[in-house]
Amino acid sequence: MGTLHVVATPIGNRRDLSPRAAAILGQVGVVVAEDTRHSGLLLSSIGAHPRYISLPGEREEERVGQILDALAVGDVALISDAGTPAVSDPGRRVVDAARQAGHSVMAVPGPSALVAAIAASGLRADRFIFLGFLPRTRSRMLRLLQADPEFALVFFESPHRLATTLGHAAEVLGGRRVAVAREISKLHESWYSGSAAELAALFEASSPRGECTVVVEAGPRKASRRSRVG
Repeated sequence: MGTLHVVATPIGNRRDLSPRAAAILGQVGVVVAEDTRHSGLLLSSIGAHPRYISLPGEREEERVGQILDALAVGDVALISDAGTPAVSDPGRRVVDAARQAGHSVMAVPGPSALVAAIAASGLRADRFIFLGFLPRTRSRMLRLLQADPEFALVFFESPHRLATTLGHAAEVLGGRRVAVAREISKLHESWYSGSAAELAALFEASSPRGECTVVVEAGPRKASRRSRVG
Protein backbone atom coordinates (compact mmCIF):
# COMPACT_ATOMS: atom_id res chain seq x y z
CA MET A 1 0.00 0.00 0.00
CA GLY A 2 1.61 3.23 -1.14
CA THR A 3 1.48 6.54 0.72
CA LEU A 4 -0.03 9.67 -0.77
CA HIS A 5 2.19 12.67 0.04
CA VAL A 6 0.33 15.99 -0.16
CA VAL A 7 3.20 18.33 -0.98
CA ALA A 8 3.16 22.13 -0.85
CA THR A 9 5.18 23.78 -3.62
CA PRO A 10 6.40 27.38 -4.00
CA ILE A 11 3.88 30.10 -4.76
CA GLY A 12 6.51 32.12 -6.58
CA ASN A 13 10.06 31.79 -5.32
CA ARG A 14 11.44 28.31 -6.07
CA ARG A 15 13.81 28.56 -3.12
CA ASP A 16 10.76 28.19 -0.86
CA LEU A 17 10.58 24.48 -1.69
CA SER A 18 11.53 22.72 1.55
CA PRO A 19 14.32 20.12 1.67
CA ARG A 20 11.77 17.52 2.79
CA ALA A 21 9.45 18.34 -0.12
CA ALA A 22 12.33 18.16 -2.58
CA ALA A 23 13.44 14.79 -1.18
CA ILE A 24 9.96 13.28 -1.49
CA LEU A 25 9.43 14.63 -5.00
CA GLY A 26 12.75 13.07 -5.96
CA GLN A 27 11.87 9.67 -4.47
CA VAL A 28 8.30 8.96 -5.55
CA GLY A 29 7.64 7.19 -8.81
CA VAL A 30 4.49 9.17 -9.64
CA VAL A 31 3.59 12.82 -9.19
CA VAL A 32 -0.02 13.97 -9.57
CA ALA A 33 0.10 17.56 -10.81
CA GLU A 34 -2.53 20.14 -11.71
CA ASP A 35 -0.54 21.19 -14.79
CA THR A 36 2.25 18.77 -15.68
CA ARG A 37 4.00 21.28 -17.95
CA HIS A 38 4.22 23.86 -15.17
CA SER A 39 5.23 21.37 -12.49
CA GLY A 40 7.72 19.69 -14.78
CA LEU A 41 9.87 22.83 -14.73
CA LEU A 42 10.01 22.80 -10.93
CA LEU A 43 10.81 19.11 -10.67
CA SER A 44 13.44 19.26 -13.40
CA SER A 45 15.17 22.04 -11.46
CA ILE A 46 15.73 19.62 -8.55
CA GLY A 47 16.68 16.69 -10.78
CA ALA A 48 13.39 14.80 -10.34
CA HIS A 49 11.90 13.01 -13.34
CA PRO A 50 8.86 11.02 -12.18
CA ARG A 51 5.91 9.73 -14.15
CA TYR A 52 3.11 12.30 -14.16
CA ILE A 53 -0.64 12.06 -13.85
CA SER A 54 -2.34 15.33 -14.73
CA LEU A 55 -5.16 16.52 -12.48
CA PRO A 56 -7.09 19.44 -14.00
CA GLY A 57 -9.88 20.48 -11.70
CA GLU A 58 -12.69 19.62 -14.10
CA ARG A 59 -11.40 16.04 -14.54
CA GLU A 60 -10.44 15.18 -10.98
CA GLU A 61 -13.23 12.67 -10.45
CA GLU A 62 -12.29 10.59 -13.48
CA ARG A 63 -8.60 10.51 -12.53
CA VAL A 64 -9.14 9.07 -9.05
CA GLY A 65 -9.10 5.44 -10.21
CA GLN A 66 -5.82 5.92 -12.07
CA ILE A 67 -4.22 7.47 -9.00
CA LEU A 68 -5.43 4.67 -6.74
CA ASP A 69 -3.88 2.18 -9.18
CA ALA A 70 -0.57 4.03 -8.86
CA LEU A 71 -0.83 3.96 -5.06
CA ALA A 72 -1.30 0.20 -5.18
CA VAL A 73 2.22 -0.01 -6.63
CA GLY A 74 4.07 2.62 -4.59
CA ASP A 75 4.18 6.12 -3.12
CA VAL A 76 2.62 9.06 -4.96
CA ALA A 77 3.03 12.83 -4.47
CA LEU A 78 0.15 15.23 -5.01
CA ILE A 79 1.02 18.83 -5.89
CA SER A 80 -0.75 21.87 -7.34
CA ASP A 81 0.62 24.58 -9.60
CA ALA A 82 1.52 26.65 -6.53
CA GLY A 83 1.00 26.39 -2.81
CA THR A 84 -0.85 23.65 -0.95
CA PRO A 85 -2.99 21.14 -2.89
CA ALA A 86 -6.74 20.89 -2.25
CA VAL A 87 -6.95 24.48 -0.94
CA SER A 88 -8.88 26.20 -3.77
CA ASP A 89 -7.01 23.78 -6.05
CA PRO A 90 -7.70 20.20 -7.19
CA GLY A 91 -6.88 17.35 -4.84
CA ARG A 92 -9.60 16.96 -2.22
CA ARG A 93 -11.31 14.04 -3.97
CA VAL A 94 -7.97 12.30 -4.44
CA VAL A 95 -7.08 12.64 -0.76
CA ASP A 96 -10.51 11.44 0.35
CA ALA A 97 -10.44 8.45 -2.02
CA ALA A 98 -6.93 7.47 -0.90
CA ARG A 99 -7.97 7.48 2.76
CA GLN A 100 -11.15 5.55 2.01
CA ALA A 101 -9.07 2.94 0.18
CA GLY A 102 -6.84 2.48 3.22
CA HIS A 103 -3.76 4.33 2.04
CA SER A 104 -1.70 6.52 4.35
CA VAL A 105 -1.92 10.22 3.55
CA MET A 106 0.93 12.41 4.76
CA ALA A 107 1.04 16.22 4.66
CA VAL A 108 4.27 17.91 3.59
CA PRO A 109 3.50 21.51 4.62
CA GLY A 110 5.03 24.57 3.09
CA PRO A 111 4.11 27.65 1.05
CA SER A 112 0.53 28.93 1.31
CA ALA A 113 -0.72 32.27 0.00
CA LEU A 114 -3.51 32.14 2.57
CA VAL A 115 -1.21 31.87 5.60
CA ALA A 116 1.43 34.23 4.17
CA ALA A 117 -1.15 36.96 3.54
CA ILE A 118 -2.55 36.73 7.07
CA ALA A 119 0.88 36.74 8.69
CA ALA A 120 2.25 39.72 6.76
CA SER A 121 -0.93 41.82 6.68
CA GLY A 122 -0.63 43.17 10.21
CA LEU A 123 -4.39 42.85 10.61
CA ARG A 124 -6.32 41.16 13.42
CA ALA A 125 -6.90 37.70 11.95
CA ASP A 126 -6.22 35.13 14.65
CA ARG A 127 -9.72 33.81 13.92
CA PHE A 128 -10.64 33.86 10.26
CA ILE A 129 -12.96 32.43 7.61
CA PHE A 130 -11.40 31.40 4.31
CA LEU A 131 -13.74 32.03 1.37
CA GLY A 132 -11.56 30.82 -1.49
CA PHE A 133 -12.63 32.47 -4.77
CA LEU A 134 -15.81 34.48 -4.24
CA PRO A 135 -18.99 33.84 -6.28
CA ARG A 136 -19.40 35.99 -9.35
CA THR A 137 -22.94 37.11 -8.61
CA ARG A 138 -23.19 40.15 -6.37
CA SER A 139 -25.95 38.79 -4.10
CA ARG A 140 -24.12 35.54 -3.32
CA MET A 141 -20.87 37.42 -2.81
CA LEU A 142 -22.44 39.81 -0.31
CA ARG A 143 -24.00 36.97 1.66
CA LEU A 144 -20.56 35.43 2.18
CA LEU A 145 -18.95 38.75 3.07
CA GLN A 146 -21.59 39.31 5.75
CA ALA A 147 -20.20 36.42 7.79
CA ASP A 148 -19.69 36.95 11.53
CA PRO A 149 -17.73 40.25 11.72
CA GLU A 150 -15.77 38.94 14.72
CA PHE A 151 -13.86 36.80 12.22
CA ALA A 152 -11.37 38.04 9.66
CA LEU A 153 -12.11 37.13 6.04
CA VAL A 154 -9.58 35.88 3.52
CA PHE A 155 -10.23 35.28 -0.17
CA PHE A 156 -8.52 35.06 -3.54
CA GLU A 157 -9.37 37.30 -6.47
CA SER A 158 -8.16 37.79 -10.03
CA PRO A 159 -6.65 41.22 -10.78
CA HIS A 160 -9.19 42.17 -13.44
CA ARG A 161 -12.09 41.61 -10.99
CA LEU A 162 -10.47 43.08 -7.89
CA ALA A 163 -11.89 46.62 -8.19
CA THR A 164 -15.44 45.34 -8.77
CA THR A 165 -15.24 42.85 -5.92
CA LEU A 166 -13.93 45.43 -3.44
CA GLY A 167 -16.60 47.88 -4.59
CA HIS A 168 -19.29 45.33 -3.73
CA ALA A 169 -17.52 44.45 -0.47
CA ALA A 170 -17.56 48.09 0.62
CA GLU A 171 -21.35 47.89 0.84
CA VAL A 172 -21.16 45.48 3.79
CA LEU A 173 -17.67 45.87 5.28
CA GLY A 174 -17.89 49.55 6.19
CA GLY A 175 -14.60 50.87 7.55
CA ARG A 176 -12.99 47.51 8.33
CA ARG A 177 -9.35 47.51 7.27
CA VAL A 178 -8.44 45.50 4.19
CA ALA A 179 -5.05 44.33 2.93
CA VAL A 180 -4.39 43.14 -0.63
CA ALA A 181 -1.27 41.08 -1.26
CA ARG A 182 -0.10 40.78 -4.86
CA GLU A 183 2.42 38.25 -6.20
CA ILE A 184 3.48 36.96 -2.77
CA SER A 185 7.13 35.79 -2.72
CA LYS A 186 7.70 36.87 -6.33
CA LEU A 187 9.97 39.62 -7.64
CA HIS A 188 7.22 42.25 -7.73
CA GLU A 189 5.45 41.39 -4.47
CA SER A 190 3.42 44.37 -3.29
CA TRP A 191 0.92 45.21 -0.57
CA TYR A 192 -1.96 47.67 -0.37
CA SER A 193 -4.08 48.60 2.64
CA GLY A 194 -7.10 50.75 3.37
CA SER A 195 -10.86 50.37 3.44
CA ALA A 196 -12.61 48.33 0.76
CA ALA A 197 -13.95 51.54 -0.80
CA GLU A 198 -10.50 53.17 -0.88
CA LEU A 199 -8.89 50.14 -2.47
CA ALA A 200 -11.72 49.74 -4.98
CA ALA A 201 -11.07 53.31 -6.16
CA LEU A 202 -7.33 52.67 -6.31
CA PHE A 203 -7.65 49.54 -8.42
CA GLU A 204 -10.34 51.06 -10.61
CA ALA A 205 -7.77 53.63 -11.68
CA SER A 206 -4.99 51.11 -12.15
CA SER A 207 -5.59 47.35 -12.10
CA PRO A 208 -2.80 45.30 -10.51
CA ARG A 209 -1.19 42.38 -12.28
CA GLY A 210 -0.75 38.91 -10.87
CA GLU A 211 -2.63 36.85 -8.34
CA CYS A 212 -4.13 38.67 -5.35
CA THR A 213 -5.01 37.55 -1.82
CA VAL A 214 -7.34 39.77 0.21
CA VAL A 215 -7.51 39.92 4.01
CA VAL A 216 -10.34 41.74 5.81
CA GLU A 217 -9.60 42.53 9.44
CA ALA A 218 -11.78 41.04 12.17
CA GLY A 219 -14.14 43.44 13.87
CA PRO A 220 -14.24 43.92 17.66
CA ARG A 221 -15.37 40.90 19.63
CA LYS A 222 -18.60 41.02 21.53
CA ALA A 223 -18.29 41.03 25.29
CA SER A 224 -19.03 37.65 26.83
CA ARG A 225 -21.98 37.23 29.17
CA ARG A 226 -19.59 36.80 32.10
CA SER A 227 -17.79 40.07 31.35
CA ARG A 228 -21.10 41.92 30.93
CA VAL A 229 -22.47 40.62 34.22
CA GLY A 230 -19.29 40.84 36.28
